[in-house]
Amino acid sequence: EAQLSELDEQLKAKHDQVLRALAEADNARRRAAIDVENASKFSVGGFAKDLLDVADNLGRAADAVPAELRDSEEAPVLKNLYEGVVLVDTVLHKVFSKHGLTKIEPLGEKFDPNFHNAMFEAPDPTKEPGTVMHVASPGYVMHDRCLRAAGVGVVQKPA
Repeated sequence: EAQLSELDEQLKAKHDQVLRALAEADNARRRAAIDVENASKFSVGGFAKDLLDVADNLGRAADAVPAELRDSEEAPVLKNLYEGVVLVDTVLHKVFSKHGLTKIEPLGEKFDPNFHNAMFEAPDPTKEPGTVMHVASPGYVMHDRCLRAAGVGVVQKPA
């Protein structure tokens, strides 16, 4: 009977080892699936980050055209150039959205160091301290991961 009891203990130990090995294999399979998903989501991150400068420059080019000349028939070449730049910018941002890249313009939001880069602080009695009061450059998020923080001005705490 002692031998039977010992064999029963060994059986329980082996059963426990098998269960642990199965659980470990399942965990490894889940981690691998998550790694594959993240690799496909973020594989274009470097390329997308390089394109952000292009998007910024398209916006600057559109903003450089004076508002009164954007629809003016007096300067049709400038009007057509402006419309073309705006169209390219719109298409670029649609492609960004299609691939999970979202532009963030946090004006009026609470400062978040995960998504905002404070470039300066200034007093503003009409706004709550820690609020974004100016956006110098927009930020971009790819699938909830910050690709580039927005450059912002923040309302400072009163002295």
